[in-house]
Amino acid sequence: MSVAAKICGLSSEAAVEAAVSGAAAYVGFVFYPPSPRFVTPARAGALCVGVPASVKRVALFVDADDATIAAVLDAAPIDILQFHGAEPPERVAAAKRRFGRPVMKAISVADPGDVAVAERYEGAADMLLFDAKPPRRTDALPGGNGLAFDWQLIAGRKAALPWMLSGGLTADLLPEAVRISGASAVDVSSGVESAPGRKDIAKIHAFLEVARGL
Repeated sequence: MSVAAKICGLSSEAAVEAAVSGAAAYVGFVFYPPSPRFVTPARAGALCVGVPASVKRVALFVDADDATIAAVLDAAPIDILQFHGAEPPERVAAAKRRFGRPVMKAISVADPGDVAVAERYEGAADMLLFDAKPPRRTDALPGGNGLAFDWQLIAGRKAALPWMLSGGLTADLLPEAVRISGASAVDVSSGVESAPGRKDIAKIHAFLEVARGL
């Protein structure tokens, strides 16, 4: 069975088309203004026009308030909310109730203690995403930094929730990452770019081709 792939940080029609035609299971749009992948709610709404219902549309937020989330949902047909900040389980559960969308919570990983944090979200989130912990720099983003973590940290993990692997993935690294971690779903952003925020169509196709073959 192929590995389900999410192409995140999309901001152009060509990149969305490449993700859809390459059989991505999810497409992601970033609503975090400091990110080079940021799009406005209206822009995301326009990009979603070409996304079939079979592909899940994911909105990525970082410690966003309800008004910010509501503005996005008013403008774009979003299927899943992705929280990539320091949102506690209570915030995740509250957003799920208020907006009636499944919530994916990102877990930043650098050591075994970080992986254990995932258990706190088992009664609140619908999905988890294991990503590399951001570097300790003032300009570091919560995700999309092109960094990988030790995949052995989540290998063989008995998960109560569906989860994705993220962090520094590329088409070349994907087979080994899946083999070690046991991931059945993966997320990529910087690994299919020619520059921060600039998606490379050939890299998107290559990544998805590898994912389909796993």
